[in-house]
Amino acid sequence: MVAGVFAGGINAAVGSGTLISFPVLLAVGLPPVVANVSNSLGLVPGSVAGAIGYRKELAGQRRRLWRLGFSSVLGGVTGALLLLVLPPEAFETIVPILIALAVVLVILQPWIARKLRARQGEAPRRDGPALLISAGLCGVYGGYFGASQGVLLVAIMGILMDENLQRVNAVKNVYVAVVNLVAGIVFIFVAEVAWIAVLALAVGAAIGGLIGAKIGRKLPPHVLRGAIVVVGVVAILQLLL
Repeated sequence: MVAGVFAGGINAAVGSGTLISFPVLLAVGLPPVVANVSNSLGLVPGSVAGAIGYRKELAGQRRRLWRLGFSSVLGGVTGALLLLVLPPEAFETIVPILIALAVVLVILQPWIARKLRARQGEAPRRDGPALLISAGLCGVYGGYFGASQGVLLVAIMGILMDENLQRVNAVKNVYVAVVNLVAGIVFIFVAEVAWIAVLALAVGAAIGGLIGAKIGRKLPPHVLRGAIVVVGVVAILQLLL
């Protein structure tokens, strides 16, 4: 449960809580696939709690959430199925590269956003096909493993959405909750689930999600961006080592 508190809190504030909870499940003796499946289900309440904590930042984004929700469902189901049919090596190689790219994008996001705004004029950017496709691909990754899914999402949405970082982070929490939930539903029917581990993670993650949202909402944009970058770098090192 303690791992769930930390994972849920980190997920709500910045993302990458899986890098805490997943190794703990492995340490207690769960096989990798069972640990991954149980982790996806167990962290859903944490993302839901994080979204509730960010409800003020979610105001006015209902239409966006419905559109991105469709992408998240498709991506999450696809990623869950890939986990069951592909060898682990297929994604192990590219995961650190994806996270490194996300870290770079998070750092460059303000500069890229300014360039896009200058090219398109001062009119707000719409949630076009690029956002939906990118979000769908993040959902595939999240359904398969999910470590640093939040970092990837914040990086992409921060560039493609005309919103401040806190509102982007709020959308991220909802999206991650949906991806983990739909992937978890697939896993319930076709894979082994360690329900005791799921319950312990769920209780801890729900508590951590509320705490993480409370902390994350108070962070200035540059501090939040720095925290995301630090978490992303730690994720890369952990996966490589």
